[in-house]
Amino acid sequence: MRLVWWALLFAAGALPAAQAQQSASPAAAGVALKGLQVAPKLQVHKNIDENDMSTFLVADKIENDQDGRVVLTGKAEVRRIDAIVKGDRIDYQRSTGDVRVRGNGLILRDASLITGPAFDYNVDKETGEISEPDFWLGATGGAGTAARAEMFSRNHMRLTDVSYSGCPCPDPAWYIKSPKVDLHFDENEGIARDGVLYFKDFPILYSPYLSFPVRKERKSGFLLPTYGTSSSGGFEVSVPYYFNLAPNYDLTLIPRYLSKRGLQMGAEFRYLGQDYGGQFYGTYLPNDRAADRKRWYYALQHVHGLGGGLSASLDVRRVSDDDYFRDFSSFGLSESSYTYLPSSAGLSWSGQQYFHASLYAHTYQTLQDKSGSYLLPQYDRLPELYVQGARYNWGGFDLRSDNYATRFVMPKFKYGTHPYPAQASGLQPYQSYDGTRFSSYTTVSYPIMRAGWHVIPKAGLHLSQYSTDWHGFSAPFTPALTPGPRTQSRILPIVSVDSGMTFEREASLFGNAAIQTLEPRLYYLRVPYRDQSQIPVFDTYYADFNFAQAFDENIFSGGWDRIADADQLTIGLTSRWLDEESGFERLSLSAAQRVYFRDQLVTLYPGDTIRTKTKSDYLFAASAALTDKFFVRFDAQYNPESRDRNRMTAGVRWEPKRLASLSLSYRYKRDPRQVIDPQVQTQPGYVDATKEQVSLAGQWPLANKLYAVGRFDYSLAEKRSTQSIFGLEYKGDCCWTARVVMQRYAVSREDVNTAMFFQLELSGLGSIGTDPMRLLRERVAGYQSVTTPIAEKTTFERYE
Repeated sequence: MRLVWWALLFAAGALPAAQAQQSASPAAAGVALKGLQVAPKLQVHKNIDENDMSTFLVADKIENDQDGRVVLTGKAEVRRIDAIVKGDRIDYQRSTGDVRVRGNGLILRDASLITGPAFDYNVDKETGEISEPDFWLGATGGAGTAARAEMFSRNHMRLTDVSYSGCPCPDPAWYIKSPKVDLHFDENEGIARDGVLYFKDFPILYSPYLSFPVRKERKSGFLLPTYGTSSSGGFEVSVPYYFNLAPNYDLTLIPRYLSKRGLQMGAEFRYLGQDYGGQFYGTYLPNDRAADRKRWYYALQHVHGLGGGLSASLDVRRVSDDDYFRDFSSFGLSESSYTYLPSSAGLSWSGQQYFHASLYAHTYQTLQDKSGSYLLPQYDRLPELYVQGARYNWGGFDLRSDNYATRFVMPKFKYGTHPYPAQASGLQPYQSYDGTRFSSYTTVSYPIMRAGWHVIPKAGLHLSQYSTDWHGFSAPFTPALTPGPRTQSRILPIVSVDSGMTFEREASLFGNAAIQTLEPRLYYLRVPYRDQSQIPVFDTYYADFNFAQAFDENIFSGGWDRIADADQLTIGLTSRWLDEESGFERLSLSAAQRVYFRDQLVTLYPGDTIRTKTKSDYLFAASAALTDKFFVRFDAQYNPESRDRNRMTAGVRWEPKRLASLSLSYRYKRDPRQVIDPQVQTQPGYVDATKEQVSLAGQWPLANKLYAVGRFDYSLAEKRSTQSIFGLEYKGDCCWTARVVMQRYAVSREDVNTAMFFQLELSGLGSIGTDPMRLLRERVAGYQSVTTPIAEKTTFERYE
């Protein structure tokens, strides 16, 4: 965080430029009462010439002498529209512009207040000197003292022996001392020499030279350093430097030293134009001592509006090696679990009311885990053309057409990570087939929506054409003596009817008045059979069976390389209990099942088990807010024949008060191959991909000011902990919070990383140490910061 705590620059009080405040319009203020007129908010008058400002003199006694001097004594005040000067005695020499204030001197301007026993000031030259000033800053809420303040011009002020704190408490927990501070207001720059940060009267940070912004606007200079430690990188520290190059672009250099690996250089460049914007981020380590090689990462994003509904975008991400995120991740699983890095570039057009089109190229960098099984890369799409036409409520009809033309290219095998996946000779360097796919899906529906019920008949036609380079494959890793045909096509009609009703009745839940609903839903789908066994599979997978998919048109997800034949009816039922007064949903129960009228013939790959059951698994879901502080949820996929659960999640969360929450969750997902074919477990070399995990997370007060926070994830399938987080937070009396967070997480099938974060947060200043807040917010459900934010200050904070 930038050293905004040095913003004591506003101590000048009488020198900053006025900030404009927009008046409130009737629209912004809301609907006014009849007969009343909305008045504008307080606002700063700007662009007023000095000669047009009226000056008001107030005192118990006002005297003029023959030399043009005005003497104000007894509660003396000089007021203008932009400033107020007060004192026991004020002498003003009109011919020279000199002002002498003696006794209880005060200057108020732009909500910044400066006081002192005496000061001399020249209103024409805007120079002067204040002895022993105390100041309060309207922009930041900070305050401080100095032995002396010298004003050389409206732009330049120098403070001597400064003590400053952004903490608004009577006894600040932290403050900064510096023997000399120069403030340059037009340049938005302050320069402090030999600055020392004190916490609880103990020095914790020193810098011989500090450059900082004097207003809230951005300013070039060093940012607060961050530091931490991890088992993969050792002790680390980074000292970023920020360059405010222009109002619409900036640059941050981020040198980062890791004791086990060396000095890593990083940079972030951001820019924003009228029709474009983007950012670039990259790191480079010339010689990683632990890995004995150079390591790097870069990410580039750019968007550009070209006019006429045409826009361009670029998103490129690449790393030097598979283990980069495992070795350099700062926030655990959010980065170390990356397996694919996507990149894309292309054009998008939406210049017509009913049409949209795009042309993109997509590539993926696959990050392999050497300790796990080989991960087949995703297909690059080089390129993909998409054209959509849609018009809704056209004489009651909804029409839509989605059209794709995609060239799929499988990346060549990358040596040095795993043995070559296919051992048959003559197949290198290929891993799978390539090809081009043309597809078009056009639908027309006639929604009939009425109060309490709806019926949506829908008919569609799916057209596909493939041109394939098989390279000796008929399926991934499966060499074939006779590859599939070079070109082939497919035409399939798809017909469905979606219907539902909603019934309501008055009821009660836990003794409270409620409205209960009963919502039956029927979805019929008819798709004829087409032999698709010779069609390549580029980006299609078996979809998870859930409530959304149960009412979908295909059991396969992705690019429609397979369209399942269907003659089926999905039956769903939902019942809700809503608070009668607020409408808040207290309880929801849902169930669904498919009924099949014939066997399924289309499978993803030849040899996959064909479904012969007449009914699908049951789907169940329940969620309840048993009280305003206790919540329960549950959903499951259950096989009534084998009495096996194929998928299940459950969780409870309790939030009895602020900064106190506990949650427990359970997740189970059977290997999809077992769901399709239970006998797959007996095949040689089979690796069970079933996932089963328990998670416990929470935040809880241990004492009046001490809080514990953490999360524990345990994989029952792997019989190991995949992530452990434990932290302590101590909320100080005023303006400070200390945190220590330890994290242990899996970065591969065999390796784990342990990291520790420490942070001392000083309200009004920033934080020292690596920031664990993002980690806590992402991983601990219901986490709340113990820090009470300081209220935003305004220009009228000390308005008189």
